[in-house]
Parts: sequence; structure tokens; C-alpha cells
Amino acid sequence: MIPEAAAARSRTCDDEGRSSGAVHHSEEDSGNENRQKRERRRKRAHKGSENVKRKRAKSSPGTGSQSRGSQLKHRHVEAVTLFEVVTMGRSAMQVVIDDWIQAYLTDRDFSLLNLISFFIQCSGCKGVVTAEMCQNKEDSDVMSKMVEDLDDVSGLQYKKFLAFPWILTVTWPMDTDGMEYPLIQSGPYGRWFHSEFCDFISVLVSQCQHSVLFDSYLMNTLISLLTELSNSYVRAFRHTCTLAGVKLLSSLVGVAQSLSVSMENSQKLYEVQKTKTTRQKSPLQLERIQKKITELQEKRAEIESIMDIIFKGVFLKRYRDVLPEIRSICVEELGLWMKLYSSAFLNDSYLKYMGWMMFDKIPDVRLKCVLALQGLYGDPLLLPKLDLFTSRFKDRMISMTLDRDSEVGVQTMKLLVLISRTCDDVLSPGDYKQLLQFVFSSQRPLAATAGELLLLNTPGGEALEESNEEEAHTQQTVARLKALLHFYQESELHTHVVYLVDSLWDCGAALLKDWPTLTSILLQESSSQRSGLTQAEQAGLVEVLVASVRQATEGPALAGRSGVKKVLSVRDKKTLTDDCATLTEHLLMVLPKLLSKFSGSGDVVASLLKIPQYFHSECPQAENVQAVSSLMEEMDSILQRHSGPAVLETAARTLLSLCGGQSAGSSIAQAARDTLVQRWVDQLTARLQEDIFSADEEKTEETVVVLKKLRAFHNCHDLSQWNLLELLSPLLPVDVSRGAAPPEVLLEVLQCLSFSVLWSLSRSSETLTTRDKAVAQRSQLRLFCERGHRCLSHADRRVRHQAFLGVCDVLTAHSYQLHVWDPSSFGPLLYIPSPKLQRALLAFVLLHVFVGPDSDGQAGAAESDEEERLEDCHRRRALLAAYCKLVVHGVLEMSMAAEVFMYYVKYCNAFGDILKELLNRTRQTDKMESTRMLLLCLQQLFTRLRRGQESGGGAQPGIQTFTSIKELARRFALTFGDHVKFRECVVMIHRNGIEFVFQEFSQSPDAPTPPHLSYLTILSEFSSKLLKPDKKTVLSYLQKHTAEHVVDLREDSWQPLAYYRASMLAAAEGEDAVSHVSSDRKLYLPNRSPNSKQKVEGSKSPCLFSPADSRARAQRLSHPEKTADADPFSVPADPPATNLTVAASISGGNEGDDDIVEIEM
Repeated sequence: MIPEAAAARSRTCDDEGRSSGAVHHSEEDSGNENRQKRERRRKRAHKGSENVKRKRAKSSPGTGSQSRGSQLKHRHVEAVTLFEVVTMGRSAMQVVIDDWIQAYLTDRDFSLLNLISFFIQCSGCKGVVTAEMCQNKEDSDVMSKMVEDLDDVSGLQYKKFLAFPWILTVTWPMDTDGMEYPLIQSGPYGRWFHSEFCDFISVLVSQCQHSVLFDSYLMNTLISLLTELSNSYVRAFRHTCTLAGVKLLSSLVGVAQSLSVSMENSQKLYEVQKTKTTRQKSPLQLERIQKKITELQEKRAEIESIMDIIFKGVFLKRYRDVLPEIRSICVEELGLWMKLYSSAFLNDSYLKYMGWMMFDKIPDVRLKCVLALQGLYGDPLLLPKLDLFTSRFKDRMISMTLDRDSEVGVQTMKLLVLISRTCDDVLSPGDYKQLLQFVFSSQRPLAATAGELLLLNTPGGEALEESNEEEAHTQQTVARLKALLHFYQESELHTHVVYLVDSLWDCGAALLKDWPTLTSILLQESSSQRSGLTQAEQAGLVEVLVASVRQATEGPALAGRSGVKKVLSVRDKKTLTDDCATLTEHLLMVLPKLLSKFSGSGDVVASLLKIPQYFHSECPQAENVQAVSSLMEEMDSILQRHSGPAVLETAARTLLSLCGGQSAGSSIAQAARDTLVQRWVDQLTARLQEDIFSADEEKTEETVVVLKKLRAFHNCHDLSQWNLLELLSPLLPVDVSRGAAPPEVLLEVLQCLSFSVLWSLSRSSETLTTRDKAVAQRSQLRLFCERGHRCLSHADRRVRHQAFLGVCDVLTAHSYQLHVWDPSSFGPLLYIPSPKLQRALLAFVLLHVFVGPDSDGQAGAAESDEEERLEDCHRRRALLAAYCKLVVHGVLEMSMAAEVFMYYVKYCNAFGDILKELLNRTRQTDKMESTRMLLLCLQQLFTRLRRGQESGGGAQPGIQTFTSIKELARRFALTFGDHVKFRECVVMIHRNGIEFVFQEFSQSPDAPTPPHLSYLTILSEFSSKLLKPDKKTVLSYLQKHTAEHVVDLREDSWQPLAYYRASMLAAAEGEDAVSHVSSDRKLYLPNRSPNSKQKVEGSKSPCLFSPADSRARAQRLSHPEKTADADPFSVPADPPATNLTVAASISGGNEGDDDIVEIEM
């Protein structure tokens, strides 16, 4: 607020007619803006009501003399400033602005200073404003003073600018530019202030349009103020005043519109008066109307002139501002001007800015451009003015559908749909081909909009004149469906029609949910249709029918497609329920006829059999016994005719859906299922009594077909009452080397038996009532595991894989049942696989998973073999995942996974995610045991490498280089991210590693160093994970093991120890001196003999760790040199030139971290 005393009326104080006055926003008056806002919100209701009452009392007649009213108004301006009224709502704004206008008519200088103060306060400025009168704005001396600079001495920024008739100087602290101003404050306050600020400007122009708007004083001052502040270097001034400027122009557009409407009305009235007869004409009235028209034209011309000044002074300078919020404001308001006042703004001179801003780097600016263009193309009257713009920027609009911001892409697609609907021949066939591909997009909003474009360009067909309404509707539906099927078949972008149906659902649900018409088209013969469907089109239409049924019952949730509402509204749920009941009522009657017609095509039948899975069991039509019986008969005939996996699996799932519940239809479905299974069991029993495997291949194939059907149904249904385990167990070989069933039979038998055991385990709570039953169940489990164990060495790869997966699944399910079982009740007995079986499972994984070229180093096979390679990778991942589940569920010890982690680096791309998940799960179970597993992995690899080099052989399978082992240790170390959480684990790694190196070592002339000393180089990868107190403890533990031996760090043989200790010291100093050194390098130490020893007489300790020796060794090691064939057990890197005394290392660990408790070794 500008105090009245400081903003006194200007008086002429010199011959030039120039006077000055200071307007101060002191820190005490303005205060902390945020603190005052909270107080104002609490008092807003009370203050607002009092102010409104006071205003009404002042505005009513008979309230006193004119001077008294003027005094009351001045007191009101002092009590409630224009900035404060923003917080009171639109109604309070109108009253206060009316008072401000009355004050402006009385004293316009004082009122204008209040308005200037309002805009500066809205910018968040807490500084000082000084106003100086100026009567000649063309004076060169005056213009030279318009500066914006920083005063280094006082630490203040100041801006001096001309807002005629004043020269305003705003001074504020230096750090104001980094503070939050009202427009950018987070939370709802920022959005609320933005709305109220814009409303204030709109109300100001609306209230002034009939009084002071055209006095050539108010607008000149306001435009000068906003233009100068919008060009400021300060972001707060620039942002706030740019918004004020463009909103002022938008409000003036409304004034110009109202003037145009008044002109049209006056012109119509003038024309009416001119058509009257001479006696009825009134020359005085005609003159008055003509004068009014002239006055309105002058006002509109003045308003257009003001708008042009604001456009050039604010928009043209700010539409390319560095701040994206300012650019968004400019683009948004430009679109509004074009739409509301197209006669002045909708031309190529202004449209070019919209086209340029579509290339902006910020998504929000591009989005505002697209939304503005939607408003323009949505008005048919504006389309002729957009022809040149459309031809110039059409390619850009099409490319923006691929925008990285999903919302921009969606809105651009909506714009193109609008253009396609309103403008003919704008989009070419090539454009449509590019845009319609988005119906298969992973973003559902974009796909749905592209589906609208596809449906818009789908021809509906023309009905024949002699056809009735129903036939015409059918013909139009056939034509549209054929067009959609043609698009789907020609696009070849996706093999799942459900994504196409999902994209068309929002705009074409009426077509896709017209199930009576769809089924009638499918049931008609091709010869009876004027435009019949081909077999391929009929198969595609069946897929569309099934996809529409799924969409109507489950909603738009599809795998791989985002942007779907996760929570359905009550209305959406009711729509799903109604659609489900409708399709159940119709398709239950029609589906048997469709199955009968397409029974010869396995793919079509497999698709049709999915429909009953979506039936509504509570629908009254679902109780139709005759319809359900007819459906069961058709399914029976289909299962006798087809044995493909798709038909069998779909039929099993459909029967599972129909058998659920207690309705009459469910009873019929259960009886039909039991009849089918009993028939297959009888056929299999009869065939097993014969020597079918030595007979012809036809009987063997029939047996395989029966087994496939039992396997498919046993996967979904519990067939324990037929005791398939006892029936099929004899088919598994006791000795693989002797004659056994064919691989196809064994493959199906293994799956059936594993399903039998799994069903037995899942029903344990119902079946295990006595100990005898529990023992029998464990015997079945042991029998299956033993027979599966023998099949692991079968000659056929498919049988081996299925046996492994079956055994792993059964053991995992058994472990899960033991964990979730209630101990108070009788449950399954514990079964532990034999050590021989455990070793066989591990050997199988190593033999069948980690084979072939590694995924990191090979480019892969040719394109023709790419699919086969991916399928093989998928099978290997399934085998590894099954084995890892055994470790996670506790069936196997964690140490059994050590062999698996040996291949972590080599097969990281192919199996890295599985091994990482295994490591995380085992750490959740027991992090110490999981750490021992990693240690065992590293130590086994190191031991194998040492034995291989001692034997002198070449490269052997299972032996990795020293570099790869060190890299594996580095990968393991990266998994210990939280040093505090894994503190004990890391300490155990170092303790175990030191013990591994020095255990059972007795120094002698023939063995001066431990055989596993080079393992310390690998162990150094974990040094950086130790906390500072633990480094001291580990070094002490290391000294304890080296104190009994004569250690000379200057010898090559002891360099791994120096390397390990150096890594500990480097880690303690916050340096990673080890990570940049290759592990295949060997130090070159001149003038040193490998067997040289230092005399120990007179020395203080047998360990030669003196500081002098360390310094001398550091100087000698300053120039290392590579060798052509380095020993992998030698020191792999240059140890840092650091004092390597034990005393120094221990004292270094005492710095800081006193609050951390040391771990006892």
C-alpha cells in the first residue's frame, strides 16, 4: 500500500513544471508477504463483510456532503488496498474498483499511484518505489535515465523507467530474484492467485469501459508501466507484468467485441429508420444514430490501437522469453484473441507465431499451441482463414503425434481428427496411413483418438432401395466391419485384435457391442449375402467378436497399454454388469450354432470357446438348462475332433468357468466334464493293457492324444478321483538305458504326474485327515522325484527339461505348503530331497543353462535363427528360475547357489535379472548366509584357477581368469550399497578372506608365502565398503595373522598383502586407489632378489613394517612396468605410495566416527 502522506499530490516546484515525490514500500509496512497472507485469510470474511457494508453506506444517496464522501473513500482505500482486495473474491473486487474509479475521477494521480503499487506488490517486490513527475516524455535527458542496474556498494538493484507522467524508480534487495513471488508459489495458493489476479484485470477493464477507459491517461500510464516491467531482467516483474499485459489485451478484446455488437445494432436501427416513410422519418433521430455509430467506430479504433500497442510492446518481446511459463501465457492468449476477435487477429501475420511456437522445446508451450488451434479449427466460420496455415504447418502437426510428451501427442491427434472432420482433402492417403498406425500405440488415450480417426474414415456403405431398415443396418455394419478387417489385415503391425478393439471402444462401442448383428453375419452363408465375407474375414470377425466380449466384461485393462483408469467409477461398473448380462443372454443361445458352423477350423473354434469364460453366472439366462446342454454337446464333439493345444487349453478353462457355482447350468457342466474325463481314462486304461509302444505308430499317436487331453484338463481341474498318479507312474522308466515309452508319451506323462502331485498338495487341508494319508502323500512325492531324477539323463532334451521343471515345481509347492500350514492341525510331512538329487539338479542347471556363447560377447545368430535363439534363451531362463526358487524357498541350501553365481558376469545380459532377484531374496531370508554363499563362490573359483595353473594345463571349462574373478568380486561389492545395513556382512567377508589366506600356513624356505596370498587382491574390492572403525579392526586382525611370519613387503611374493593393505588405507582416506588398476599387471622391482631376506637381529619386530622401508619401497615402486605374460597370482597393480606401517594404519582409523561401535572379530 502507498501511504497517503508519501504519495501526496504532485505540485509544480520549478520552471520546467517537474516535481517529485517519494513513494516508499518500507519493510515495516510491507512485511513478510507470506505471514500477512495467512493473517488476511483468517480475517477475510469479517473484513470483507465490513468493507461491503461500508461501501454500500457510502454509495447510497443522502449520506452527507461531497467532501465527506470523498474523505470516506480515501479512508477506505487506506483500509483495503487493491492488492488486498484480490483475496476477497470477484464481488468485492467490483465494489472496490468502483470506489477506485470514483477516486480516480476526483484525483487521478493519487489513484494511478495506487494502481502502480498494486502491480509492483503482485510481483512480490518488497522494495521502495519513487515517483517523479515528467511532462515531456520525448526529452532525451529523460530517456537516458531509463536504466536497470545493480548497485554493488549498497547491495540493491534498481530500475528506473517512464510510466508517463511519472518517472518511476523501483529499488529492491539483490536476492529478490531468487525468491518465490505469488505467481510461482507452490500449492493451491499459486493457482488461486493466478486466477484472482486475472479476474482483477478483467473486472478493472469491464468497470472502466463506460467511463475512464477512453480518457487517454489511464491506459497510457498502464501500458507504459506493464511494457517497461515486462522487459525487466527480474523474473518476477517480467512474468507478472507479461501476464497482466496479455490479460489486459484479452479484456480489451471483450470491449472491442461489445463495441462491434453495438455498432451492428445501431447500423440495423439506422437502416430501419431509413426505410421508413417521409412522414415517419425523424431526421433528428437519424442524426443521433449516425453520431452514435461514429462515436462507436472511434472508440473501437482507439481500442484496436491500444491492442496493437500492447501486442507490439509485450507479446512481440516476450513470446520468445527464456522462461517457458511466459511463452505459454503468450501462446495461450494469442489463440484466445484469434478466436474471439478474428477480424483483427486471425490472419497470417499473427498465425505465423502460432506455427513457430509449435517447434518450442518445452512440451507445455507446444500443448498450448495445439489447444489454441483446436479452438480455431472447431469453428467452421474461421476455416477459410486457416488454409495457408494448414498447408504450411500440416507436416509439423502430423509429426507432433510422435511427441515425447504423451499429452501433446494425444491433443495433436485430436486436432488432426478435427481437421479431418471439418476440412476435406487436407490429409492425404499417406497421412492417414501414418496416423492410423497409432491405433496400436501403447498409450491408450493416443490409441483411442487414432481409433476415432479410423472410424471416421471407415465407409458405412449404401443400402439398397428395396431393402428394409434391418437389412440396411446389416449391410452398413458389414461394410464397416469389412473396412476395419481390411485395415487390420493390411497393417500387419500387430497380431492381437484386442488392441484394435480397445482403440475403437470409446467411439465405436455401439458397433462393437451389436452382438446380434455380428452373430447374424457370421451365421449367414456367403451365398445368401449380397456382400459375403471370405473365410479369412470370417476368422477375423470371430476375433473381433471375442475381443468385444472381453472388453465389455473386463474393461480396457490390457497388458502393455498404459493410460487406463485404475479405479472404475460406479457408472462404469454398472455398464460392465449390464453388458455382461446382455451378452450372456444372447451368446449362450447362439454360441452352439457358431461352434457347429466353424467346427472344422481349430483356430476359430479356439477363439469361440473363450466366450463362455465371460458369461455372467448370475444372469437368469445362464440357468437355461437346454442351452447349456446344447453347448456341452458341441464342446464334446469338438474335443473328439481336435487335439491341438489351443483348443484343449481353452476348452479346459471354459469348463472350469462353467463348472463354478451351484446353479443348474454348473451341474450340467460338471457332469459333462466328468463324462469326458472318464471316457479318456477308460481309453487310456484299455490301451495300457496292450503292448501299444511296440505296435504301429497310429496307436501310439492315439495314446498321445488321450494323454494331451488329460494333461490339458488336469492343469485346470482336480482329477484326483481318477487316481492318474497310480495309472501313469508305471510309464516312467526305472532304468533309462532299457526300453521305455516314446519321448512324446513321457513328456505328457511327466506333466500329468506333476499336476497330480500339485493338486494333492494344494488340497492337503481337505484330504489329510490321518497320518496314513500324509505318509501316502509323501510316498507319492518321493516316487515322483525319484522317477523324475532318472529322467534327467534321458536322451530326449524335451523329456529332460520337463522332468527338471516338474521336480522343481513339486518341491517348491511342498516347501510352500510347509510354510503356510497351521501347526495346530494335521498337515503334510516333511520331505527332504536326497543329496544325490540335489547334486543332480545343480549339475543339470550347469549343463543346460550356462552353455553356448555368452550373451555379452557374441553378436548373435543370423536373422533366420533369431527366433530360435530367443526361444532357447527363454527355455534356459525358465530352467534357471525354477532352480532359484528351490533356493529361495529353502528346499536347497544357499551354498548350492554358489556355483550359479560363478557365471554372473559372463551371462549378465541373459540371466542377470534372475540372479539379482535371487541375491535379494536370499538376503531377506538370511543376509549372513547369503554373504557366505558369495564368499564360497569366489573362493571356489580362486581354488580352481590355482589348481589349473599348478597342473600346467591349458584352458579348461569352469576355470575363469584372475581378471574375471576380480570383476565378479567388484560386482558383488556393488550390491552392498548400505554400509550400515551390511556392516557385519562386509566385516565377515574380510575376516573369512584373511582366514582363507593364512589358514594352516607354516612358513618355510620352500613356502615363504601362503599359497592363497593372491586372494587378498580379490578381497581388496570390498575394502571401500568398510566403515572407518571396522578398517582398524580388520587391519588389527590382519596383523594378528601376519605377526607369526617373516613378511617383507619389498618382495614380489608379498605384493598382494601390500596391495590389500594399501586398498584399506586408500579407502580410509576417501580414495579409490585400486579401482583404476588392471589386475593383469606385475610390478617390476629392480635389484631385488625373490629370496632375499632382511636380517632380523636387533629389529623390533619380525614383521618388517618400518616407515623408512615403506617410504623407500614407495620410491622404488613409482615406475611400474607391464610384462608380456603376467602371473595371475602376482600383484595386479601398483600399490599406492602410502606409509604401510601397521601403527600408521591403526592410528588412521581413530579419526572420527567415535559414535560407531566396533565389531569384534
